[in-house]
Amino acid sequence: MAATPGSHPQSRRLQSPRELWDALRPDLASPAGLLLVQDLDGVCMDLVLDPLQRRLEARYVLAARQLDGCFCVLTNGEHGSRRGVNPLVERALGPDHDPARDGLYLPGLAAGGVQLQDRFGTITTPGVQEAELAFLAALPAQMREALRAWLPGILPWLNGEALEHQVHLAVQDNPLSPTLNLHGLFACSAPHDRNGRPLAAALQEGGLALMQELLAAATDSDLAGNFRLHLAPSVIGPTGEEELLLASPAGIGTTDVQCLLQGAVKEAGLLVLINEHIARHHGHHPLGADFNVRTAPRSHAALLALAEAHIPPALMPRVVGIGDTITSQPGAAPGQWERGGSDRGFLTLVQELGRHFDRPNRVVLVDSSGGEVQRPSMASGDLAGLSDPDDPLQLDVLFPGGPAEYRSFFVELAAQA
Repeated sequence: MAATPGSHPQSRRLQSPRELWDALRPDLASPAGLLLVQDLDGVCMDLVLDPLQRRLEARYVLAARQLDGCFCVLTNGEHGSRRGVNPLVERALGPDHDPARDGLYLPGLAAGGVQLQDRFGTITTPGVQEAELAFLAALPAQMREALRAWLPGILPWLNGEALEHQVHLAVQDNPLSPTLNLHGLFACSAPHDRNGRPLAAALQEGGLALMQELLAAATDSDLAGNFRLHLAPSVIGPTGEEELLLASPAGIGTTDVQCLLQGAVKEAGLLVLINEHIARHHGHHPLGADFNVRTAPRSHAALLALAEAHIPPALMPRVVGIGDTITSQPGAAPGQWERGGSDRGFLTLVQELGRHFDRPNRVVLVDSSGGEVQRPSMASGDLAGLSDPDDPLQLDVLFPGGPAEYRSFFVELAAQA
């Protein structure tokens, strides 16, 4: 059954999508006081095995334009390049629209926060060095070569054209965020190796080791410390670092190992977007005109402290954070939970900013389990694998119907703008 307010394990009462729509509609008349910050994959479009096959709906793109001034995206994907979201916008609209002329691209931050775009498709990469771009540009070819050498040892039935096809699917040559995507390898692997161990777990551990080895090359240059690996989904370990979420009966676990620039985290990106939002509507950057994720503090507590110290409460908008990737699983000890997910950090900061600035912020979660990619589902009603009874991230609104339900909500909300 679909998740309902009464079935959620947390103490806060969940709002329905209709209640959220009613609450936000009056704010649309004053966009300076409202900021919708939305992830992309799994939220407004279904997850697919091959990201090149993703699809956006034209009505969603046009609705985003109607919400100009109070809507932006925050994604670990990218805006430009053949694997970016901009080509999806162009295909969705077809020949009747020119997104660059009509301002129909999706504004906001991509690549974890280092790629800023306006609605006309103007892209900047504040804080990024040419040497860093060159290192990232060379990485996909190295990933393909490493996969061709490694995969036959773990999946010996892969060879020839079949091997090349899987290498093509696995290596996503994003200019700012080269990614190893394991979805296709999971689909073509047997359940267990000869020792009875899940092959998916072996692929996850081996894929991470492969990416770590390639990234170590940066330490041989003057780029040491300039990059990091992002795991999606993941859990946060005792040291605060992301750790693999290994395949188990509870779910497939980590599906992507992504190379990002150091500092490219969604929490910092959220403050960049708030800073830009205030400047647009009030003519002043409270965090400075040059503030970006590369210069932002690295810790969650420091980001919150920075916002409290420099953003006047009267200028802080109501923020609605919309994502799909959070995880929670039982830890080794009773009552212990291992939590993670690429949207968890920024959604938590949305929640905390609401508390500190006395704003009715909202945390929205979309069920992305209905696509081609295995993800924890809301279908059981208890949010197993997503949240837990002690989760400090308190969800406000659920979309158990997935991206299709969310898109309908988004289009209806935009019609009121």
